[in-house]
Amino acid sequence: MATQLDLQEQEQLDALKAFWNKQGNLITWVLILVLGAFAAWNGWQYWQREQAQKAGALFEELDRAAQAGDADKVTRVFTDLKDRNPGTAYAQQGGLLAAKVQVAQGQIDAAKASLNWVAENAVEDEVRLLARLRLAGVQADAKQYAEALKTLDAVKGEGFEALAADRRGDVLMAQGKKAEALTAYQTAWKTMGQKVEYRRLIDAKLTALGASPAPAEPAASAASAASTGASGAAK
Repeated sequence: MATQLDLQEQEQLDALKAFWNKQGNLITWVLILVLGAFAAWNGWQYWQREQAQKAGALFEELDRAAQAGDADKVTRVFTDLKDRNPGTAYAQQGGLLAAKVQVAQGQIDAAKASLNWVAENAVEDEVRLLARLRLAGVQADAKQYAEALKTLDAVKGEGFEALAADRRGDVLMAQGKKAEALTAYQTAWKTMGQKVEYRRLIDAKLTALGASPAPAEPAASAASAASTGASGAAK
């Protein structure tokens, strides 16, 4: 009996050795790849957390400088932030904040540079579009109207059509092109949601140009009501 068991064990060992000789290298490489990928993933996660912490610290420093109105320090910290942690949300928000302070302190070129960076490098599409809208405003204030209109041409995204048209109207008005500005404002007014508070400002601009859309709404409502009433009567 013992001899039979020894023979069975020997056969199992021989079978295992044969399997390992045939498949051992493949199994070893698969394990190396799996363990390597796991280690790389953990390393990447650790690096991401570390970068986020560093970026957060720099953003806090930038925010303190912004509250103090220190545009020079804001510029220096933002430069460090975008150079060291360009792919973080802190960098894109830092660029918008830096530009706001730079404009307030009259550092227009620095503000345009900050907004340009955000427009080209921000992680989120919405932030890039917002940066372009603000950049167009800064360019218009600097009387760089052609540049502002070119910047607005790149503001194409859902939810930004009305804001871009409104800003285009402002630029065209500054150029004295009232007819074209009127068209832009009308586009903005029609595109913007009726419940959005900002629509009132566009309404005011249209009113100033003698083309207030407000009277048309009650008339349209009355026509709709009349139509509804006639339909009910017909039934």
